[in-house]
Amino acid sequence: MPKLAHACQTIAIAAGLAAAAGSTFAQEPAAVTDDKYAWLEDVEGQKPLEWVRAQNAKSEAEIASTPEFKQLEGKILAMLDSDAKIPGVEKIGDYYYNFWKDKNHERGLWRRTTLEEYRKPQPQWETVIDLDALNKAEGLQDDKKWVWHGADCRKPDYKRCLIALSRGGSDADVTREFDLTTKQWVKDGFFRPEAKGALGWKDADTVYVFTDFGPGSMTPSGYPRIVKEWKRGTPLSAATVVYEGTSQDMYIAAYRDNTPGFERDFVSRTIAFYNDELYLRGSDGKLTKIDVPNSTGKGVVRDWLTVELREPWEVDGKTYKAGSLLATRFDDFMAGKRKFDVLFEPTDSTSLAGATWTKNHVVLNVLDDVKNKLIVLTPSSGGWKKSEFAGAPALGTIGVGAVDSDDSDAVWLTVTDYLTPTTLMMAEAGGPASAVEALKTMPAFFDASKDVVEQHFATSKDGTKVPYFLVRPKGLKYDGSAPTLLYGYGGFEISLTPGYSGGVGMGWLEKGGVYAVANIRGGGEYGPRWHQAALKQNRHKAYEDFAAVAQDMIARKITSPKRLGIQGGSNGGLLTGNMLMQYPELFGAVVVQVPLLDMKRYNHLLAGASWMAEYGNPDTADWQFIQKFSPYHLFDPAKTYPPTIFMTSTRDDRVHPGHARKMMAKMLDAGKDVRYYENIEGGHGGAANNKQSAHMSALAYTFLWQQLNK
Repeated sequence: MPKLAHACQTIAIAAGLAAAAGSTFAQEPAAVTDDKYAWLEDVEGQKPLEWVRAQNAKSEAEIASTPEFKQLEGKILAMLDSDAKIPGVEKIGDYYYNFWKDKNHERGLWRRTTLEEYRKPQPQWETVIDLDALNKAEGLQDDKKWVWHGADCRKPDYKRCLIALSRGGSDADVTREFDLTTKQWVKDGFFRPEAKGALGWKDADTVYVFTDFGPGSMTPSGYPRIVKEWKRGTPLSAATVVYEGTSQDMYIAAYRDNTPGFERDFVSRTIAFYNDELYLRGSDGKLTKIDVPNSTGKGVVRDWLTVELREPWEVDGKTYKAGSLLATRFDDFMAGKRKFDVLFEPTDSTSLAGATWTKNHVVLNVLDDVKNKLIVLTPSSGGWKKSEFAGAPALGTIGVGAVDSDDSDAVWLTVTDYLTPTTLMMAEAGGPASAVEALKTMPAFFDASKDVVEQHFATSKDGTKVPYFLVRPKGLKYDGSAPTLLYGYGGFEISLTPGYSGGVGMGWLEKGGVYAVANIRGGGEYGPRWHQAALKQNRHKAYEDFAAVAQDMIARKITSPKRLGIQGGSNGGLLTGNMLMQYPELFGAVVVQVPLLDMKRYNHLLAGASWMAEYGNPDTADWQFIQKFSPYHLFDPAKTYPPTIFMTSTRDDRVHPGHARKMMAKMLDAGKDVRYYENIEGGHGGAANNKQSAHMSALAYTFLWQQLNK
């Protein structure tokens, strides 16, 4: 499928079919014989957790004991708990559903309202599921409490939903069947035990199930290797195999497209990131491959097949550019025809951020030098007609989502930037500008009147121009004295676009700090080519880009090394880990969150094997280049490193907390200026509720501010 307008800025599953991903805590990593810190890989072992609590206590005493920390933590928590936040909604049947957390609902409410009510400043909500009440009723404590993982509600009657719930925020979850009409759990309904995977509706009495079926049923990445069809009233053990992947695949899934008049079943085989196959499943169970390159993004919408190219493709005598979006009639394609319409073709400055189908149109979301522009395409007998999206905002990051693509051309528009609170609009694709309706606007959580946003371009080591956004005080003194926070990610074709963050505003900008975001290679800001430029043996280019942005800000005298801090999480934690090891002279403080760091071991830890298409396989000759960006192995006890904090979560079952633990222990034993904080729950996002989120954000910002203002 074409990329979503808002990609999760963590390492995520590319298949896009299931919300669940990762591997279970029960997965045993390969034995280690030459690492004195390997004992810290025992995620929930008594000795490692005692070490974690001791390190947490030291960090809390240093950072969290000041009045400034407590004030900031309180402000961020008040923002996260604020009733004035925009309650994002999803249309399910006749209702608009929202998942909501605040100070009175720590784990959250799943609730619903009508569109008429939603338009009001203070809508009346009907509670459907109260997670705090559920946790209390089931006697769950602390890190065993349920965290919301989403709902899959059955079309077209929307009477039943499959609800995914996670203990403590881990990727592993359970699935329960829920009745929307009675608002009760279905007695003896479908239930999937805790594992990585999911259930998905086929019909009222049948689901597709991909999960842990026992030994040999999970991939090396810890994802489901087998998908089955499961009939109501039968035990899970009686489910019949639909498709079985190989022992080296990454993720196997199946789903039904219930679009009225175009009901079809599909099986997805994800071999690696950006390497997958899609099969049409016939009524007889026979699978027919959608014969397009494995590297493409594939989508079937009503009578159309769309193909998003990550590499050039020559077919039927024509060559289509990487980054293009093609469309053809699905039935014609399955019959052997190979005539495509080009819906989008990239230029040197543009890439496709997303394609959203409505009832009669396709809305293309295009990035032009990391700035959004919307285009409306309409299929007709004479081809695809192209028009501007009337009334779309000219400035800011724009996200697009269909309200109900089966029923209307209505879309949600989410508009934001670094200094402007997010606005949620409803509009009509192909409609007049007058049809754009602002529904909700987030309040201003910080004073942005003294700041301005700029875009600059740094020149990387190989001459590549690398864009970055800069948020600075209007009265900035260009003398290198400004405390500056540089954020980056640079992986998995994920783009970093401007967005409003009350936490950044309160924790950094209001204090007079400068904030910058680097759009380095490895990301998706310029499409597949930008991503592929920093894969495997070229990974160093992402780090050279980030260093170039830092050097550009120093050369402009926006800041100086002792005033420049950096922050990144997940793949961004690998980024900041490499900055720490390879460019320590550029930075005055480093925040490394839920990171990959031991790149010799990463593919043996939890979901790590799924990222070998990005980084390479360290068990092969690839180690020759991987070791050059493995922070755990680049550490030099003789070097001086800037003050650093490692932050992770015990319940992160995607990126193993052992990465951060071991790196901290190695640097601590060498007498380096390091500290550590591990949330005992929270999953890959780091926190399971607003209080934990506020605490961890305040720790990071307070640490950075303390270090950069010495």
